[in-house]
Amino acid sequence: MLHRVFALVIKELLALLKDPKSRLVLIGPPIFQLVVFGYGATYDLNHVPFAVYNEDPSQPSRELVARFEGAPAFQEVARIHSDAEVAWLINRGQALMVLHIDRRFSRDLLHGASGRVQFILDGRNSNTALLVLGYANTIVADFDSWWASRHGWSNPPATLDIRARFNENLESRWFIIPGVAALLTEVVGLLVTALSVAREREAGTFDQLLITPMRPIDILLGKSIPGLLIGSLEATLTFAVAVLWFGVPLQGGLVPLYLGLFLFLLSVVGIGLMVSSLSVTQQQALLGAFLFLVPSVILSGFATPIANMPVLVQYLTYINPMRYFLVVVRGVFLEGASTYSLVSQYWPMMIIGAATLAMAGWLFRRRLY
Repeated sequence: MLHRVFALVIKELLALLKDPKSRLVLIGPPIFQLVVFGYGATYDLNHVPFAVYNEDPSQPSRELVARFEGAPAFQEVARIHSDAEVAWLINRGQALMVLHIDRRFSRDLLHGASGRVQFILDGRNSNTALLVLGYANTIVADFDSWWASRHGWSNPPATLDIRARFNENLESRWFIIPGVAALLTEVVGLLVTALSVAREREAGTFDQLLITPMRPIDILLGKSIPGLLIGSLEATLTFAVAVLWFGVPLQGGLVPLYLGLFLFLLSVVGIGLMVSSLSVTQQQALLGAFLFLVPSVILSGFATPIANMPVLVQYLTYINPMRYFLVVVRGVFLEGASTYSLVSQYWPMMIIGAATLAMAGWLFRRRLY
């Protein structure tokens, strides 16, 4: 049995590697996507264009403006002198924020009152506006503390000392790239297995495979092992790029990471074989793979927290293997999670993998006979 399965595995790998299109699909796009996501998909803002509307050209107001100019998150693009210019800049998208300092700003400060500062934001992208507002509030709070200490105010009564565990600099890239590695692993593993049986049917070689001494279980094993191997190699490559190129720290060990990877790929391969068993052509297999892939990514917690989803949708995420592997890969990379601490993520993937492989075997035999 083993030598027959091994021969089919070699045949599948050679079919993939000898086809220039397959080589291009398996190697080129995943690396390109990892680089694009790594540099383009980030929650951090840099060089936010802002304009200054300063009606109080005094030393305190100039100090506040200088703090915005010196912040790496902001880039001054204009100085304006009327309310009409505010709307013109925001409407044209030339400034995401306008810093408006009231004409009584310094006078109020010198009399022990609060100076008035207004932020006018472009709210068309609410997420970006909230990030800009958070940065601006931090700068103003720092100015408040400096002014209070310099003039002997009792306020502010307390200061915030913010410390972040596992990601001290709050680099969103450290959170995103391990998730991208999981996403690309799922894409490659799913496509390789989803196209395997469908490719044989479309090429007319599936009937030749059936007249060999191989049993259906042998064929399934021979079709699933290449997906496991190629998915593992793809994941290893993305992990290496994440660590060596993007500088994402790998705090944990390789054993918990690759144990989670193996169980995740078992689930993905099972789903891919289910799709392939139901497909007659490669086009149908591709459509079926992406029909699963898109909801899988959305319901995995890759971009939005699962806790923010409706309760019914949260229940659906329990049958999504990517939900569990994201916890594994991010936990190992950022937290240094151990095998023992990740058991609660391993056993659901084991159950999903066993169920999908069993269903794929049933569908394969049903379509066969």
